[in-house]
Amino acid sequence: MEEKQILEFMKQKEYVPMKAKELAIIFDVHKDNIEEFKKILNKLEKEEKIAKNRRNKYSINEIKTLVGTYMDSKSFGFVVPDNKKESKDIFISKKNKNGAKNNSKVVVKITKEGTVNKKPEGKVVEILGKVDEAGVDLLSIVKEYKLPYEFPVKVIEEAKSIEKEVNIEEMKNRKDFRKEIIFTIDGEDAKDLDDAVNVEKTENETYILSVHIADVSHYVKENSFLDREAIIRGTSVYMLNKVIPMLPKELSNGICSLNEGKDRLTLSVMMEIDKDGNVISADVTKGVINVTKRMSYNGVQNLLDIEEKTKQPTIDEMKLYEEYKPYTEQIKLMAELAHILENKRLKQGYLDLDIPESKITLDKNGHAIDVGKYETKFANNIIEQFMLTANETIAEKFYWLEAPFIYRVHESPDQEKISDLNKMLYNFGYKIKGNKENIHPKAFSDILEKVKGKDEEKVVSNLILRTLKVARYEAENKGHFGIAGKFYCHFTSPIRRYPDLYIHRIISKYIEDNYNIDKKYEEIEKELAVKYAETSSEREKTAQKAERDSIDMKKAEYMEDKIGEEYEGIVSGVTEFGLFVELENTVEGLIRFEDLGNEYFEYDEMHKQLIGEQTRTTYKLGDKIKVQVIDANKTSRRIRFKNVSE
Repeated sequence: MEEKQILEFMKQKEYVPMKAKELAIIFDVHKDNIEEFKKILNKLEKEEKIAKNRRNKYSINEIKTLVGTYMDSKSFGFVVPDNKKESKDIFISKKNKNGAKNNSKVVVKITKEGTVNKKPEGKVVEILGKVDEAGVDLLSIVKEYKLPYEFPVKVIEEAKSIEKEVNIEEMKNRKDFRKEIIFTIDGEDAKDLDDAVNVEKTENETYILSVHIADVSHYVKENSFLDREAIIRGTSVYMLNKVIPMLPKELSNGICSLNEGKDRLTLSVMMEIDKDGNVISADVTKGVINVTKRMSYNGVQNLLDIEEKTKQPTIDEMKLYEEYKPYTEQIKLMAELAHILENKRLKQGYLDLDIPESKITLDKNGHAIDVGKYETKFANNIIEQFMLTANETIAEKFYWLEAPFIYRVHESPDQEKISDLNKMLYNFGYKIKGNKENIHPKAFSDILEKVKGKDEEKVVSNLILRTLKVARYEAENKGHFGIAGKFYCHFTSPIRRYPDLYIHRIISKYIEDNYNIDKKYEEIEKELAVKYAETSSEREKTAQKAERDSIDMKKAEYMEDKIGEEYEGIVSGVTEFGLFVELENTVEGLIRFEDLGNEYFEYDEMHKQLIGEQTRTTYKLGDKIKVQVIDANKTSRRIRFKNVSE
């Protein structure tokens, strides 16, 4: 009997706590081996992997841990939790402080739950470092969300054992694209390059778009140590200057990265596209490429701007232009096709939610020294349109094959949410039109088109975003509302997302078997697809929360030395306890009622506005307002403003 089997059994959703005798029956333990079986249970209990309740029934030990700041005293200490949802400090006895010093960031295990009049008790199990030590703040978020930060030894060993160069024999079995002009286009700092593109124009005035994606599944075999770890992680997590990758750097930055001038294995999809942006034929194959040029978004955009004479270039920009100039025609052709694809999507109802991301600049110690908007360029859009097209094409192809698959699903918003949205849009003179029971994305995209360039654009975009359902992974295709498409999947990022890696494995199997797939294989894989879709969705949620918290933390850190300064902002949220105001640099803070003015304000829930009792002054979404920073705290990730409008 293996410990692993017991743990996996107890982790099942259907599992209910059982006594040792009941577990022995389940695992068909012979009476002569009962004592040995009990020893295994005792060992797991001692290691705190399982726990026994008052009725001597076993279950997985859900150890509650928190991250916080340790405060010391002579005979005891306490931990102030970072998460403010935890209302009480945790008492730490002298024997349980484990070397923690005053103002240390620690991980604490709750050993005794608190009561109404008594604090919970805990034990320091890990010391992350001093509160003001470089990197400790982001590490605290990693620990808070229990993100797998370090790779197990066996995973690293397996990664290091993988060949550093492409096997020559393997290349013979693949379509050779190495003579084609192929580009990667990414941010300057990107190290895991998993997509490359090529565009050509035919005599019939159609376009051939080739999207080459790193064949990660060739190296990460099913049920390998690498694969099991990738399933656990589900996705790479990006927290500003800290990245927690799904795969070790030996793969993500090495043999799987489509580096310039290196032979690399790919899964490649070649699509013929007409002048209206319709994919009229497509083929997917195993390929080998050698990237001609690694490009950046800035470099591509710089060339397009100079060619279109939309700016007067600097000396540095001219140097970059000269570097990219040999590929001018190819870049212009890519831009031409991207425009066609984008226009087609917009006509279909594609939701172009142009909500700027935050760009946070850190110094060498990881301290936030600037916050602003991340300016996306059309060069970004070129790659986005190509990846969207590839993802749609792959999803549709394998849908009609009835293959086991993981789709990216985004369902229509609820009727109630649409009604609430219309109440708020009323303030701006807009309304979502159409049948709420069968709403079309075009009803939303029409509003987005109307607000483009107006003061209320960002607020309205955010309102629509909050109305939409959250996209997720499923083994069943249900369409994608946001892109106004019937078929969609994630195929283009197998280095950093497990669903993409799983899909690659399915595609490879179908290609290798010439699409003659054994029914038993399909049945097994369809069950796995359900499991992986669910776990990947959960991992994605956790990653997004961690990423969001890291941004909020650094914004608060940036504002800590801005106390007393005044800014112009817009009302981004209205609640029963105050206003949320967003500044031009994307920093958002709260104005509580007591900091709003010298009168009582009533909350109008229907129209999401505050109304002054005496003056009837109103504050609603999109209103411009002048504020003063009165508090900022990076630990709580909160910023407070005071209304100073005249």
